[in-house]
Amino acid sequence: MIEYIRQRKVLFVTTKNLDYIRNVQEINLIKKYASSCRILGSSSRYYPLRLITVFFSLLKTPAIDFDTVFVGHASQSVVPFFYRKFKNNFLIIDFFVSLYDTFCNDRKKIRANGAAGRLLHQIDETTITHADLVICDTRAHGEYFVREFSASPSRIFPLYLEADFSLYHPVAVQRPACLQDKFIVLYFGSVLPLQGVEIVLKAMSSLKENKDLFFYFIGPVKGRRLQGLCPLADNIEYIRWLTQEQLAEYIARADLCLAGHFNAEIEKASRTIPGKAYIYHAMQKPMILGDNPANHELFDSDSDTIFVKMGSAEALSEAISDFFWKHTTTPH
Repeated sequence: MIEYIRQRKVLFVTTKNLDYIRNVQEINLIKKYASSCRILGSSSRYYPLRLITVFFSLLKTPAIDFDTVFVGHASQSVVPFFYRKFKNNFLIIDFFVSLYDTFCNDRKKIRANGAAGRLLHQIDETTITHADLVICDTRAHGEYFVREFSASPSRIFPLYLEADFSLYHPVAVQRPACLQDKFIVLYFGSVLPLQGVEIVLKAMSSLKENKDLFFYFIGPVKGRRLQGLCPLADNIEYIRWLTQEQLAEYIARADLCLAGHFNAEIEKASRTIPGKAYIYHAMQKPMILGDNPANHELFDSDSDTIFVKMGSAEALSEAISDFFWKHTTTPH
C-alpha cells in the first residue's frame, strides 16, 4: 500500500468521525509517506450531517489536484456515488466492514435473500469493484471478500488495527484496598452478538464461588437480549460505560483480560481480530482469545496468550481457572 501513497498528493475522505481509531491510523500513515495530504471529513457528532458535509466538500473538490484518493471507514457511503469523479485517480478504500455481512449475517437485521439484503450486497460489490486497492482488517476478511464479492486477491491488502499508544500502554496503578488480594479478570465490549458475551457471562457464573477471583464486566450488558444471564455476586462488578482514560486504568488493574471473539455461530467472529486484543497487547496484559484464523494471524499461543474453543463457556472458565492457579503464587 505504501507505494501508492509515497510522495503522492493524497485526498483522504471519511464519513466516520475524524478521531475514530481507524481514521487516525490511516491519516498518520498518509502524512508519513505522502507528499501532501488533504482531509475531507467532519467533526459533527451526527452522521447525517457528516455525510452531507463530506458530499458537498467532494462536489467542490477537483479530483485532478490529487494522485491518490483514499476513502476511509464506511467507504460504501462514498464510492458508489463518486467513483466516476475518481476515475483518473488511484482509488484506495478501507473496506473495514461489509454492510451485507454485518446486517444480514452478523446482526441478522435483514434477510440475505430479501430485496434489502440484495441491495446491500450490490453496494458492497460496487464499492469493491471500483477500487484499485482494498484495505481490510485481516487476511481472513480479505479472503471472504474475494469469495463473496468477487474481489481480486491481488488488490486486497490487510492493514491491522493499532491501539492508541498515547492512551494504552503499560502503567502501574494503585488498586482499591478491597481488591489488593484479588485476582482480577476483565472484559469490556459493546455486547454485539458476534462478541459472544453470553459465553463470558456463563463462564463468570461458573466461577463466581471462587472468591479469590474478581470480575470487571465493562459494557451495556443489562439490555433485553442478555437479561437473566448476568450472574450476581459480590466479586462481580458491572460498569456500563467508561472514558478511554478510565478504561485504560481499569485494564491496568487486571491480571487477565478476555478478548474473544467467543461466538461460534457467526462466521464473521472468526474473521475478525477484536479491537480489545490490540489494546490488551499494547498494555502487555495476558489475554484469552477465541481460537480462530484471524487471531492466529497476529498472535501466537504462549504463557500470556491463551486460545480457547469458541462457543464454549466451559473452555473459557477452564482457561481462566488454569491461568489463575498458575499465577496465584506470583504477586499481583
